[in-house]
Amino acid sequence: MSNIVILGAQWGDEGKGKVIDIFSAKSDYVVRYQGGNNAGHTVVVGKDSFVLHLIPSGILHKGTICVIGNGVVIDPKALLEEIAMLEKRGVSVDGRLFVSEEAHVIFPYHRTLDELKEQKKKKIGTTKRGIGPCYADKVARSGIRIIDLLEADTLREKLQSNLDEKNAVLTKIYGVENFSFDGLYGEYLEYGKKIKKYVCNTKRLLNDAISKRKRVLFEGAQGTLLDVDYGTYPFVTSSNSTAGGASTGTGVGPTKIDKVVGVVKAYTTRVGEGPFPTEFGPDLMERIRQKGKEFGATTGRPRRCGWFDAVVVGHSIMVNGIDEIVVTKLDVLDDLDSIKICTGYRYNGKVYNDFPSSIKALTACEPIYEELPGWQSDTTKITSYEKLPRNAKNYLKRVQALLHTKIVLISVGSERSQTFSKGA
Repeated sequence: MSNIVILGAQWGDEGKGKVIDIFSAKSDYVVRYQGGNNAGHTVVVGKDSFVLHLIPSGILHKGTICVIGNGVVIDPKALLEEIAMLEKRGVSVDGRLFVSEEAHVIFPYHRTLDELKEQKKKKIGTTKRGIGPCYADKVARSGIRIIDLLEADTLREKLQSNLDEKNAVLTKIYGVENFSFDGLYGEYLEYGKKIKKYVCNTKRLLNDAISKRKRVLFEGAQGTLLDVDYGTYPFVTSSNSTAGGASTGTGVGPTKIDKVVGVVKAYTTRVGEGPFPTEFGPDLMERIRQKGKEFGATTGRPRRCGWFDAVVVGHSIMVNGIDEIVVTKLDVLDDLDSIKICTGYRYNGKVYNDFPSSIKALTACEPIYEELPGWQSDTTKITSYEKLPRNAKNYLKRVQALLHTKIVLISVGSERSQTFSKGA
């Protein structure tokens, strides 16, 4: 039995989709445990590229069962569009996709409130998909769950109560048009009918599978530094993207999880606002952005890029209990003369080796760097660790030594075949 959590150990976009796809080949179940359609996983299969926002990447393996857990917030329209996209491209989901009846539902008023809040206050850099307002309703105990879409009377009561509150906020505070009850009620009842065949008690499904010694892979979205508790708050997402979220977002107890694997890029990126100590200057930023195709899978926004930050990843290893590391996009550094690794921060005369909670400190700190020689040769066709250039191996060895955590896989391109193990 091997039940594994795979998650991002930076600010997201680490290449988790590809890594999850690889691990899915040896998994019986793949379950998404948090976030919503604000996240995007890109998987390249031969000449085909799939961008998945809600459905786990394991759906691309015919024998794998995929689950959307209770910790995910679901836009039913987006889910149905994703199902249709997969079916159109020859990937069947019937009998292979299951959705938690306890997952919360995103409504149009969530998206509107998300957008209006971004305009009114200091920007967080959200995707404006309604994720935060939906999680806010969940915590305020006024949310509407997937099971409610299947019960007309329950949906009527909950939706009317929500609209009374939301329409008052929209009209009196923001001065925008309110939402019609009849229109939303009819639309979401119809969504309920269309997704009913996928809905079940997923916590029972997963725990029964584990009791039968099935292998379950827990798929994290976003990254550790976007976790609502352990990230660069308030410039974070609205859920727990750390390993603890795998239990609360699925109903599988932590003692049933065997391993946590963290995915990191060989450099660092983030999307949206917030502190980023190792961010490149404009010239190197554009160079790496173009070579690494650093544009958001969900929004298309250009990603901010910077040097590898061992403080950030060390923090992630601690709060997630990460056992092993996967390094992606090593090839993006192929052309550089020298490469820096951040090993600490200096702020107000003090050196930080732990990730500070203070946003002020993170914004104003000076990164402390080690500099290593680059390898200046193409690694995209390399198929084993032994064949990597000496300086590339030295770079990986130094990263591993700083993190005190074993690197097990290395990726040098977007295709499945461009991945190999590091060995002992």
